[in-house]
Amino acid sequence: MANARKVAANVLCKIEKDGAYSNLTVLNAFRENPLTPEDKKLASAIIYGVLDRKLSLDYILSKFLKTPIKKTAPLTLAVLRSALYQIMFMDKIPESAAVNEAVKLIKKSKESRNSGFVNAVLRAVLREKLTLPQGENPKDLSIRYSCPLWIVESFLNDYSKENTIGLLEESLKTPPVTLRVNTTKITAEELIKKLSDSGIKSRKGDIENCVILENGTDFTNNNLFKEGLFHIQDTASQKAVDILNPKPFQRVLDMCAAPGGKSFTMAYLMENKGEIISCDLYDHKVQLIKDSAERLGLEIVKPTVADALIYNENLGKFDCILCDVVCSGLGVIRRKPEIKYKPQDNFQSLEKTQLSILENSAKYLKDKGKILYSTCTLRKAENEAIVNKFLQTHKDFKKEYEHTFMPHTDSTDGFFCALLVRG
Repeated sequence: MANARKVAANVLCKIEKDGAYSNLTVLNAFRENPLTPEDKKLASAIIYGVLDRKLSLDYILSKFLKTPIKKTAPLTLAVLRSALYQIMFMDKIPESAAVNEAVKLIKKSKESRNSGFVNAVLRAVLREKLTLPQGENPKDLSIRYSCPLWIVESFLNDYSKENTIGLLEESLKTPPVTLRVNTTKITAEELIKKLSDSGIKSRKGDIENCVILENGTDFTNNNLFKEGLFHIQDTASQKAVDILNPKPFQRVLDMCAAPGGKSFTMAYLMENKGEIISCDLYDHKVQLIKDSAERLGLEIVKPTVADALIYNENLGKFDCILCDVVCSGLGVIRRKPEIKYKPQDNFQSLEKTQLSILENSAKYLKDKGKILYSTCTLRKAENEAIVNKFLQTHKDFKKEYEHTFMPHTDSTDGFFCALLVRG
């Protein structure tokens, strides 16, 4: 049986080195390294805890390192962060156990020469008992909530300090797992009963056909999942699709569909009658949509390779269009904390791309048709500003609805949507 702390450290190294997505890296690691359910829970807690708190952890570690954090050997740094996270934030783990296990792990690795260094740093941390800054200026907020300064300043520019602190606090909490019921196969009540029979506690969400799990679970080998009785989708995303509200026998275009969750929810609303063209630029992502649609039994979902920036007249015209554009993802950092550590430069061209995709989507829309523009970010430059720019040059459209979902007030991921109607 694999060692949970070793698996956690290796996953953290891979995410740091390759910029890999945490959820996929964790799943792959668990497939390759057999762990007990308890060890999986421990490894997951350490991995996501370190990702959530990396800036805070590095702030403390930097007080005890003679060289910059970036020059520390990769596994050594991952082990130091992991041990410090256990010391600072995992009350059920004795401090001595966190230190001893860290030293033991390094001794058995290719970086064994650093075992004394790891022991010395962690023992010094225990002696000094340093704390995080408690001020409310941007730098202190950045360190305390482990969020890059530019994101903190972005939130402060767009929202109040109270909302910013609420967002930052929520970003460090464990998000719920929410399901959308496949109503072409089962009702919400029936699904909750079946989940209960299989040992999974759940409850109804605050919208129809949404189910919230009481505890997280791995659905990889779950028979109810394999039978296509539901798919996993945050409540905000579900609410957005409900706002677009496509009807049976309509033609619907999902401009940037992968991994397909919104297409599937639209198919349920349409009672699996009509047509949904679900587009993505990459073959492997289109295949993911196809595989999930087949699992769910949704014949009307037609996965299609297409570039959202280029008009394709062969696709025809549509009654409804979902325009869920590429974005900075700052609304989902509680699920994918590695997003917040991407360089700000990575997002510089987003706004131009987002507007171009929205303008291209309008070319596909029938008269009296509807477009739902949405993102999973909380930057107004990518949300309200894009919608306003579009409306300034497309006088045949009007805005019927607009809302920003906030994790700390709506109990959802951070999400923006605006409903635009032609004619």
